[in-house]
Amino acid sequence: MVSGAFSAKTVKTAEEPADGATGRQDGSQLRRRLRRADLRAVPEVRRALRELLSRWGRPGRSEIAELLTSELVTNALVHTDSDAVLTATVGPRGLRVEVRDFLGRKPSLRSANADESTHGRGLVLVQSLADEWGVRPHDVGKSVWFELNGGAA
Repeated sequence: MVSGAFSAKTVKTAEEPADGATGRQDGSQLRRRLRRADLRAVPEVRRALRELLSRWGRPGRSEIAELLTSELVTNALVHTDSDAVLTATVGPRGLRVEVRDFLGRKPSLRSANADESTHGRGLVLVQSLADEWGVRPHDVGKSVWFELNGGAA
């Protein structure tokens, strides 16, 4: 388990759109509802995030953000049997990406040399490349999040 890497930081997220839309994007926030097991969402989320971050002006950080976001989205869609919600917010301090799923089980880190599998290393990447990251429990499910500050990569 990665309990030592969990943050106690409380995060306020936007409410789900009332009109049932699958996502929204304004100048500083991207929000997408991800349908259960729909891995086609991964490249779509990367494109939308790239568009959001094009105004951020941090190209090296943007590439890391795309990679880490892909890992969190893929994990939520592969390891749960429910929808998920992605929220990415660009603010004065940097970028925060949060993926909420509706399964209470906490994710676990796998050692980079635990086996020869190519699966299970996404959170190791998040831990290695994010400035901060963690897991926040909800009444139903959890959010896995990371932050990248606005500094150089």
